[in-house]
Amino acid sequence: MKTTALRLYGKKDLRLETFDLPPIAEDEVLCDVVSNSICMSCHKAAMQGEDHKRVPKDIATRPVIIGHEFCGTILEVGAKWRDKFQPGRKYSIQPAIVYPGREHEAPGYSFQYIGGNATRVIVPREVLEMDCLLSYDGDAFFKASLSEPMSCIIGAFHTSYHYRLGEYRYKNGILKGGAMAILAGAGPMGLGAVDYALHGPRRPSLLVVTDIDQARLDRAAAILPPGEAKRRNMRLHYVNTSSGDAVDMLKSLNGGRGYDDVFVFAPVPGLIEMASNLMGLNGCLNFFAGPSQPQFWARVNFYDVHYNAHHIVGSSGGNTDDMREALDLMSKGRINPAAMITHVGGLDSAAQTILDLPSISGGKKLVYTHISMPMTAISDFEKLGLTDPLFAKLAEITARNNGLWSVEAERYLLEHGRKLVQP
Repeated sequence: MKTTALRLYGKKDLRLETFDLPPIAEDEVLCDVVSNSICMSCHKAAMQGEDHKRVPKDIATRPVIIGHEFCGTILEVGAKWRDKFQPGRKYSIQPAIVYPGREHEAPGYSFQYIGGNATRVIVPREVLEMDCLLSYDGDAFFKASLSEPMSCIIGAFHTSYHYRLGEYRYKNGILKGGAMAILAGAGPMGLGAVDYALHGPRRPSLLVVTDIDQARLDRAAAILPPGEAKRRNMRLHYVNTSSGDAVDMLKSLNGGRGYDDVFVFAPVPGLIEMASNLMGLNGCLNFFAGPSQPQFWARVNFYDVHYNAHHIVGSSGGNTDDMREALDLMSKGRINPAAMITHVGGLDSAAQTILDLPSISGGKKLVYTHISMPMTAISDFEKLGLTDPLFAKLAEITARNNGLWSVEAERYLLEHGRKLVQP
């Protein structure tokens, strides 16, 4: 069985190649890949090459397939796993497999035959034994590709905790019915957090989302409007904090009181200080954003830590249960990660997109591995549609879906998009 895959040979050395996969062993599974979303971690792996902690030292002679946010269908199942998996089923992969003795290895970084930027892959025993090949019953491949970033959001919500003062029993999760703020929350991951706060199992009664970019706030309000929150007995406010006394303004939305849960979605010291000032009694500051520098410091009010039970948590990624929850909520139509996606392209656009990722504005970049297409902003579909009927139709479909990628858009692209030429 041949595959076409984007392989990493060294620092900034990504090559799109077609080659033969070996026959699967009895403890392996052969899968087709349909979609993969690109993560900043892929950019870091491509830039660092063999110096990356998850990338093997011998990639110059044994290259790895890059990409770890993917979805597709099962093609063939080895004898050992035929009671659990069946050909034709949709799947997603939990890349954080944490295999005993090889904890730093992961699909999309460490393996020759599995990674998201490929047309076909072999799921190895390490993934299967750790129960990280996950079934998915949803209506769109792209949603399951985004189950990994959504699991990071879900994991963060579960990481927050509260307790009854004077007792030593801690309850994980945001405070149900409490007041919650998401600072710098109008970006792609912030929108995922708003979606989960609105439609997940544990909801606040007040949700305030801040940003300093009014256009981003307006887009967020159009996608996840306050009226929808009201129908769920929640109050939702989008607030521009670019000027004025933001702390007093935000507290006024909660009757002058502090917040139970404050999430920080950008690694900015000033936002952490704002979060510290926003917390109420027994408030939890959840630092979601990942700083790029190890020496990252911010001021926190330790008077409030001592006397008002303020506490700080953070998390990096979600676990397999978080990912199962994301897939389940997507399958049931309760959450929709489409708001995260701002660009769509084919497998032949993945290498340059990964290398240039920090300089490409917008949110998640989605790759369809059997399609040949430049990485294209959804906002450019209409302009490109003046000369290209494919983009004209995609522009029409996304316009009907509030400017978002959708099940209909995916199906149209898979049926009518130019196919990737494979030997």
